[in-house]
Amino acid sequence: MNKNNPLVVIVGAGFGGLQAAQSLANTAVEVVLIDRNNYHTFIPLLYQVATAQLAPEQVAVPIRSFFRGCSNVSFLQGEVGQIDFVAKLIQVEEQIISYDYLVLATGSRSQFYGIQGAKDIAFPLKTLSHAINLRHHLLHCFEQGERELDSEKREQLLTIAIVGGGATGVELAGALVELVTHNLQKDYPRLKPQDVTIILVQSSDRIFAEFPQSLGNYTAKKLRRLGVKVMLQSRVCQVSCDGFKLNDGTYLPAATVIWAVGIEGAIPRSFPFPQTGIKGKISVSSTLQLVDYPEVFAIGDVAKVPALSGVAPEALQQGVYVASAIKKQLQGKPLKPFKYFNKGRLAIIGCYSGIGEIGKLKLTGFFPWLFWLAVHLVYFPNWRNRLMILLAWLHNYIFRDRAMNLILSPSKLTRINKKVAPEILKIKR
Repeated sequence: MNKNNPLVVIVGAGFGGLQAAQSLANTAVEVVLIDRNNYHTFIPLLYQVATAQLAPEQVAVPIRSFFRGCSNVSFLQGEVGQIDFVAKLIQVEEQIISYDYLVLATGSRSQFYGIQGAKDIAFPLKTLSHAINLRHHLLHCFEQGERELDSEKREQLLTIAIVGGGATGVELAGALVELVTHNLQKDYPRLKPQDVTIILVQSSDRIFAEFPQSLGNYTAKKLRRLGVKVMLQSRVCQVSCDGFKLNDGTYLPAATVIWAVGIEGAIPRSFPFPQTGIKGKISVSSTLQLVDYPEVFAIGDVAKVPALSGVAPEALQQGVYVASAIKKQLQGKPLKPFKYFNKGRLAIIGCYSGIGEIGKLKLTGFFPWLFWLAVHLVYFPNWRNRLMILLAWLHNYIFRDRAMNLILSPSKLTRINKKVAPEILKIKR
């Protein structure tokens, strides 16, 4: 490491942070990339881990493997304790780092809106650990449901509710239909696909609000034909261990409530705390800089950028832009505003169906589903994992079989029930 070169610290090894570090590799700066995990997670495929389609290691790549042979990039695994923007210092556990430039790419976390029980009981899907926990829980429910003799309890165990009608909620709903339709009776002979109820709850009058209404309507109809109960204009106001309550007073028993709605910027503890906007995201200028601290950039889900929706291509382009902006600042050149080049959007529904919008062209059915698979293979940053994912997809869709159904830990709700059981007994006495 050349101590005479400016030091660029990048916090977060998601799409934007990793791309920024790669774009600065082998240049006249020193780069320290910081993340709490030593792996990069391909977040768009987390739902396939949760539904036993892919193994966890297939959607994660060791961060250090990206920078072999890059003498100016180093990786530090650790949790950021605090950032001092005035002194240009960042605390990573017991280490203090002085930076010249800082890139915040810390992403987002689930927002629960203060809804009772949602944070403790519902299953978010933002990290690899979340996906693994959800998979274990779903398989636990199938195991218990097969041996359950009480019809009401069995129905509750086999009811899965998804809160949120965006990409994550729709992808999960479709993948669960595939899991139940193709695999359930193979592995659990006493269960039938119609025994499982999948509910998609959306607070507005349409799903896929980021797409034109015609594509949202198509998605809702497709999900209903697949057997998903789509509930529009329904808002969850309470989540418990055995179900959830809607704002109209309706209570629906369900052993699984998946939280696929609401995000907020995951901002590290900072001094002074940066100005934030909607969804708790950092307010940035048109050049992705903090207004009062031009040496600090924020990208991806943690940054509030108008007209962007938080998808991976946006973060990737921001990572390239920030690397170029830092180089220009070092050369004393002015920065041009960041402009996102929209190549179009695709979303997968499941069961060989998807939707897409490319310019004015709207796509539905098999071809956007196929394009979605191809695009995500291209974007995956590792050849070995690409091959593993392709083979898994071919196996899943040709033989209609999912083999990633190991239960390696207790269900989250099992642990919660053990904690609350003594209190329930105490109340009953």
